[in-house]
Amino acid sequence: MNRYYKEYGNTEGEILLFIHGGGVDAWMWEQQIPNFNEYHVLVPTLQGHGARSGDSRFSIHENAAELLELLAQKEQGKPVHIVGFSIGAQICLEMIRLSPNLIHSAMINSALAKPMNYAVPFIKPMISLTYPLIQNRQFARLQARQLYVDGEYFEQYYTATKKMNSRILTEMLQENLSFSLPVNLESSTTRLLASVGTKETRQVKDSALRLAQLSNCQSILISDMGHGFPVAQPDMFNRMLSQWIQDNIHASNKLLY
Repeated sequence: MNRYYKEYGNTEGEILLFIHGGGVDAWMWEQQIPNFNEYHVLVPTLQGHGARSGDSRFSIHENAAELLELLAQKEQGKPVHIVGFSIGAQICLEMIRLSPNLIHSAMINSALAKPMNYAVPFIKPMISLTYPLIQNRQFARLQARQLYVDGEYFEQYYTATKKMNSRILTEMLQENLSFSLPVNLESSTTRLLASVGTKETRQVKDSALRLAQLSNCQSILISDMGHGFPVAQPDMFNRMLSQWIQDNIHASNKLLY
């Protein structure tokens, strides 16, 4: 079970699990946590990140299995809601694949679910060449801007990325680029909401479009938004998530762009 997690809010309330993206950590949800005090909030750290920087590997499947073990301990028959960003969203989808009837609702943000297998063989040599740049503060700042990470959050981001070893980074990118949409999603009992920004890559927007075709998934296209909706627009994100959990959101089941 994932021992690296924090708990907030009402321990008697419904479960709300936040799963961070690659290269960041649980701190990316700091603008969400105080707004969901009525829920039993769980915020884990994924393999190879933050306090787990000493881990020897990164696996979407293993992270998903760990988090399902955590939920098995904590849920006690209460409704479970999960939220993931980027690779954390892929982990959400893998959790639903492994346990299709456990999770009541899931918000999938900026998930890549269209495999880019042609790029996977190039990841290891690319990391070998560029890994030293991770230690460079200016390079890290440019990377952070792509995630809307600045101010005090940049320092946490920079500290975290410096600790990430090249093997973890390589495995994480390989897992990210080879991830496929699970085939049993539509037969699960989970309600899905997929969000994607208009400024995201074509592959991520195409992935959201694929999700939108599922009968149990609704989707929202966020105007003028890149890869970092929860951090860039926390108030809007929080309202949307709250409405979704409470089944009060009426989004299109098609994406048009």
